[in-house]
Amino acid sequence: QVQLAESGGGLVQIGDSLRLSCAANGGAFSRPSIAWFRQPPGKEREFVAVIWSGGRTPYADSVKGRFTISRDNAKNTVYLQMNSLKPEDTAVYYCAASRTITMEINDYDYWGQGTQVTVSS
Repeated sequence: QVQLAESGGGLVQIGDSLRLSCAANGGAFSRPSIAWFRQPPGKEREFVAVIWSGGRTPYADSVKGRFTISRDNAKNTVYLQMNSLKPEDTAVYYCAASRTITMEINDYDYWGQGTQVTVSS
């Protein structure tokens, strides 16, 4: 069974940093794509970043240069380091796993429960 669990969200100020964690069991961690998505209030869920099994890490333009995705194979955990946070980064952040190399939300079939990030102005 594939399981993902996010943690690390919270309330921060503009310009602060936060690190999200996605703990995955073996079934999830071995997937070719593990990604972060987010859903801002009143908006659709959107792609943030992905780490592929080959090591590539594409990012959404809105977070490029500020966010970094990484993985710790010993801990079966994927991280999202978020720096220089802005109010528009406020969202519920989800990690997800896919059987394919993809950034397309519809290709992700396993999801965590989400963690709230609020950036206060």
